[in-house]
Parts: sequence; C-alpha cells; structure tokens
Amino acid sequence: MEVAETYGIISLIPVAVVIIAAIITKKATESLILGTFVAAIIIAGGDFWNTWFDYTLTEIGDSAYYIIMFGMFGAMIRILKNSGSALGFTDIGARVAKSRNKSLLLTWLFGILIFVDDYLNSLSVGVAMQNITDKFKVSREFLAFIVNSTGAAICILVPFSTWAILYAAQIEEVGVVAGVSGFMAYVNSIPYMLYAWIAVLIVPFFIFGIIPFFGPMKTAETRAAAGRVLPEDFKAGEEEDEIAATTEKSSAWNFIVPLLALIGITIYSSDIVLGVIIAIVVAFVMLFVQRLMTFGQLADNIIGGFKDMLYVTMLVLSAFVLQKFNDDLGLTPYVIDQVTPILSPALFPVVTFIVISILAFATGSFWGVAAISFPIILPIALAMGVDPYLAIGTVAAATAFGSHACFYGDAVTVTCAAVGIKNIDYARTSLLLIIVPFVLGIAGYLVLGFIMA
Repeated sequence: MEVAETYGIISLIPVAVVIIAAIITKKATESLILGTFVAAIIIAGGDFWNTWFDYTLTEIGDSAYYIIMFGMFGAMIRILKNSGSALGFTDIGARVAKSRNKSLLLTWLFGILIFVDDYLNSLSVGVAMQNITDKFKVSREFLAFIVNSTGAAICILVPFSTWAILYAAQIEEVGVVAGVSGFMAYVNSIPYMLYAWIAVLIVPFFIFGIIPFFGPMKTAETRAAAGRVLPEDFKAGEEEDEIAATTEKSSAWNFIVPLLALIGITIYSSDIVLGVIIAIVVAFVMLFVQRLMTFGQLADNIIGGFKDMLYVTMLVLSAFVLQKFNDDLGLTPYVIDQVTPILSPALFPVVTFIVISILAFATGSFWGVAAISFPIILPIALAMGVDPYLAIGTVAAATAFGSHACFYGDAVTVTCAAVGIKNIDYARTSLLLIIVPFVLGIAGYLVLGFIMA
C-alpha cells in the first residue's frame, strides 16, 4: 500500500486523461499514449521522457508473446478470407441462418459454445459469422457487440476456461474458504456472477427487438439496413478491394478444419499462440494440396496479417504500458482503500461490483484487477460475515464487465479486429447498450446484499 499512500488521488489522473481524450478525439491509441505520458510526468517529474521510454521498452520486451499472437491472428484471418474458405463456410451457415434473426442467434450460440478463451471466442466467432451477418445487413458494430457479450462473460461462467482456471488458483491462494478447493469455491460462486449471466442472456432481447436499439447503435443498424454494414468512415485499401473482387469461394472444410485445429490445440496445450500457428499450418497444407495457395502467398498473408494487426498491437501495448504505470501509482489499492470504510454487509456486493467494474474499465487490466482485488476483498467479506461465494462472484462479474466495456482493452481490440471495425466504433455504439446489463447487475447485487446480509 506504500505506493498508494504516496500518490493517493493523483493516481486517478492518467486514467481520467485517457477517458476524456478518447471522448474528445475519438482515438483510442493516441489517448492511451497521452495517458502514459501524464503518468510518467507524475512519477518522474522533469525526467519523464527517460522514464516513459524505459517503461515502454520493458513492456515491448515483456509483450513479445502478444505481438506474435496478434500478428498470427491477422495472418489466419487473411488466409481464411483470401483463400475463399470463409466464403465457403458462409454457405453452410446460410443453410441454417435463413433470416437476420437466425444469423444473429447462430452468432450468439457459437459464442456460448467457444468458452475456452475469450481471444479464441472473439477470433473464431467474429471471422466465422462476418459474411453471414453481412448477407442479412447486420451492422458490424452490432456483430461486435454480440461477439464480445459472449467473450469474457461466458468464459467466467464455465469453470473450464482460462479465466476460471486463473481465478480458481487465486482464490485457493487467498485461502478464505476452509476445506474447499479454489476450483470448487469458484464453481459455487458461479450463480452469483450476475452481470455475466445478464450480459449473455440479454443478447436475444436485442436481437428480437424486445429491447429496442437506441443511440448510435440504432443509427448503425439503420445504415446497415440501407446496405452499408461497415461504419461510415471505414475505407478499404486498394489491396483489400482487389482481394475482395477476385476471391473465389472454396470448400467450407478449408475453414472448419483449421478452426477445429485452433480450438483443439489451444485446449490441449493451453497456449493460443501455438494453437493459431498449428491452425495456419493446417490451413496452408490443405490449400497447398488443392493448389489454392503457394509458399509465396502464405508468406504474403503472414506479412499482411502482421501489417493488419499493427494498430491492434500498438493499442494493446499502449494499454499494457498504462497498466504498468497504474500499478506503480497504486491506483487499484488506493480506490479500494477509500471505499472499504463505507462498506456494510448489505451494501458490500453492490459497492464491490461498482468499484471493481470501474477499476477494470479504467485500467483495462481484468486479470490484474482480480489478482489485486481477491486478496483484499475476500478477507474483508469474511470479517464482515458476507457469503464468500457471493464475494467471489461479484469480483469475477465486475472484471467481466471491464472486459465487455473497456474499449481500449485487449478483448474489445481482438473483437474489433475480427469483425473489421475500430475500437472507437465499438465504444460509440456498444457502451450505451452495455449500460442495460450493468444497471440490472447493480440492482441484482443490491437485492442480494440485503437478502443475504
């Protein structure tokens, strides 16, 4: 807590700068970089440039895994699109999804089924359903909303995902639930992950118009209905236009088999980078045998994939640098320390949910916020007589909200890359819709707090 005592309320300034700059400029990466400069000035004063440079270089070195991951994601997306494999899969999907609502329901169900990892979920569902939903004039912004609604939310609700495994390990390390393993404690907390349940289950209400579109999402859907599924400011490059015009449909198996390889290898190895590399190899072998791709074209797609993901990579690295600055400023411990004295057993769930949600959204560090919060929140809950499973579920649900809402976070970034829009397009259209499950989650935790107090 020493860092938090040193910087106190000042630790909020970089995050506030990022949010305000993003709203004004509608540019996520530039706003994040500005926030890191502000944080460096706070920490180092006059020597801020060297401090900023050291933090950034260190993060680039530490994040080599993510650079490779995003680049290989981009390569796989290119291979599936440019080989006509995605178009082949579209034909199969079109046989099932014979209407707009059916295509959206298929997207939602696909997202629920791929629960192993949120990156894998976003990549698979976004790429697979893009052409199908385009056919029925669904805006890419609404597609991104559906894909990301079943990202982290479904990953925390199924106890066999990367999120669940990590959280269960953290819970066991804290050791607040006597005689129960971290895994079983996590399983017992799943019914209390209200926001995650609501975020997933509310999607069909939007699909069928039970909850009507409003705000910028309504505008996006009106635009899509008129024939333009991509945002107004989207400009395809000459290379992309040429590829789209010359791509011929190939077998759907060229899409399905690499995707199954990606899912299977990721589950088996717990390494999504290995999964996507093997999937690319599988895709290339299949296409090479069919004389649909040469070694030269494979190299071009890999290089092009890394180029496609340059913006994505810069955005995520900037978010990670800001996260490191926030850690050293003591942002999360400071906020929790300020809130703890006003907690009561009845208000504990709702206050915890709101505070952790805001922290997860502001920092873009969902697992990091959970890692800091569990050792603080769970002992407090136990001391106050709050059900520990309720406390676990509340923290987990709050981090799912952060992943769902943080427009400069890695989850939204992967989703937007998969469906072909910018993060700011997601923020402009989806954040207002996300307020609906967020408010319902607050109401639910308020009721649970008084019932279980």
